[in-house]
Amino acid sequence: MKNLVPRVAAVHDLSCIGRCSLTVITPTLSAMGVQVCPLPTAVLSSHLGGFSGLEFYDFTGHMPGFFHHWKTEGLAFDSIYSGFLASEKQIDVVLGFIGEFSANSPLVLVDPVMGDHGRLYSTYTPAMQDRMKSLVKRADIITPNFTEACFLLGEDYRELCADGGLLEDWLRRLTRMGPAVAVITGVPVAEDKIMNIGYDRVHQSLCQDVQAHVPVRYPGTGDIYASVLLGSLLQGESLAAAMQLAAAFVALAISVTFSAATPTREGVLLERALPWLSRAFWQGKAIPGHQS
Repeated sequence: MKNLVPRVAAVHDLSCIGRCSLTVITPTLSAMGVQVCPLPTAVLSSHLGGFSGLEFYDFTGHMPGFFHHWKTEGLAFDSIYSGFLASEKQIDVVLGFIGEFSANSPLVLVDPVMGDHGRLYSTYTPAMQDRMKSLVKRADIITPNFTEACFLLGEDYRELCADGGLLEDWLRRLTRMGPAVAVITGVPVAEDKIMNIGYDRVHQSLCQDVQAHVPVRYPGTGDIYASVLLGSLLQGESLAAAMQLAAAFVALAISVTFSAATPTREGVLLERALPWLSRAFWQGKAIPGHQS
């Protein structure tokens, strides 16, 4: 039976302070009419950037038990959505999860969180990079940032990249790795502008949007972008419309937060921005199953 409300299995960590991963994914997708079922990879007292002495609990050993219970209960998901994974073993667990729940062909979105600004995260090893390619192969959609696209393709990172032809070639190469859709986020096209660019291999379509670059880095913005993109696609929007809404919402959240001058380690002021997302997304849409 088809889920009345789209149901997403979100394979991410729960960082309790700092507005990233599940603490932004869940409210963002909920605001778009999507149910989020977390499959935690780890529970942290805060995210890893800007905090010290944090508490960390690895959930790798519990993850199979969680989804085997879901399988026993006959649950199905409209989408499986993975983000930061801390080890090769976790990547293998996610591959197993996708295999177990493939019967109804859920939309698989893999955000291959590996690094930023030309550098891999300290936890990432060459073996994990290679294993991540196996997960990318099983995805329908991937959302690497510019750094991650470089590492997936074996390309050198560059500070600026305004060559549209090169980026289109990169996107085509990414989709040849397995996914039908690839979206590269945060491409530095100029000192004051960044671009998100996506390619749909099935429809042979290219989409892009350019946003002003704000000189500050907040955790969780990539999670928010991928979540809005996924929520839009699950509710029937086109890739172009999904990318446009995701970029606009992230830009709004960053602008509101930058103006408030709150500590960057606390992430964007999602709570102030979410009402805009709800209005922008639901304006003119009928509520499924509702009769007025």
